[in-house]
Amino acid sequence: MARSTTAKHQFQKAHPCPANGRTSGPCPGYVIDHVVPLKRGGADAASNMQWQTAAGAKAKDRIED
Repeated sequence: MARSTTAKHQFQKAHPCPANGRTSGPCPGYVIDHVVPLKRGGADAASNMQWQTAAGAKAKDRIED
């Protein structure tokens, strides 16, 4: 499923990386996660995104599958 890079950039600009405070580029140890998964009808929009630890995202993905 194609994801919007524009939405990711908008999210990161409004919500800096918890690890380094940057508003662009890599965020070590974190990923941008969709609160409501895309496959469950969630919007691919900044309003449906959150920072999540990489480990937490893997665990959440297992539960959601």
